[in-house]
Amino acid sequence: MSIINVQNLTRDYGSEKGIFDVSIQVEKGEVFGFLGPNGAGKTTTIRHLMGFIKPKAGSCQIDGLDCWKDRDVIQKRLGYIPGEISFFDDMTGKEFLKFVSDYRNAGKDNRLQEMLERFELDLKGKIKKMSKGMKQKVGIAAAFMQNPDILILDEPTSGLDPLMQNRFIELIAEEKKKGKTIFLSSHMFEEVERTCDRIGIIRNGRLVTVDSVETLRERHMHTYTVHLDSPKLAEAFAKDFEGICDGSTVTVAAKQSLETIFMTYYGEKKNA
Repeated sequence: MSIINVQNLTRDYGSEKGIFDVSIQVEKGEVFGFLGPNGAGKTTTIRHLMGFIKPKAGSCQIDGLDCWKDRDVIQKRLGYIPGEISFFDDMTGKEFLKFVSDYRNAGKDNRLQEMLERFELDLKGKIKKMSKGMKQKVGIAAAFMQNPDILILDEPTSGLDPLMQNRFIELIAEEKKKGKTIFLSSHMFEEVERTCDRIGIIRNGRLVTVDSVETLRERHMHTYTVHLDSPKLAEAFAKDFEGICDGSTVTVAAKQSLETIFMTYYGEKKNA
């Protein structure tokens, strides 16, 4: 059984807003990237997974548990970063993380100190006085400190500077090696490209493709034929660009970036 199992999930808000017939399966130890711009349906899907919204049609389960009926159990077990993190602003960072730790029964054997050092996080001040990036670091620490086996992450690097974004990507790669199952919603292509086994692209509430990054690249591969002035020049060109040389002609296959592939599904012309 898939760790995350979404079947024909639908939530229609009218005016073509919501999610429609979404089906996703994420296996144990897999990092699944969920790509789409704001308003595409990423957060609505995640809110169903977290049990914040009851499905109107379809179903979703996490590790065999119904996301709505068993939401209390699921919410305590998962590591979760919401797209818009809500805090008790009058708390300090330290007080907030203690609250989260007590709620989840994380105990003393947790990864909080590791997260503080990795993300250079200072917990002394009041949360309401923290920058957007610092608040995001608190959210990351809250999600990872109990060392959960399953993580649901909605735009987890929002507000982080490039250095911290890179540290987060390294963290995901480490968790992947440990066999963690991660559902990562993002619109940052590098983040998804460097961490995810498969990606799903959602457009106007509907999945338009689910595949591995490599398969998507192969599917959208472009082949170019270049004619050079001599076989010697062609041979040098083929060597530089990993092409196939035939006399003075070179054939080169070029894989597209994830961002370019995304735009073929979600370009302005397709939105019109």
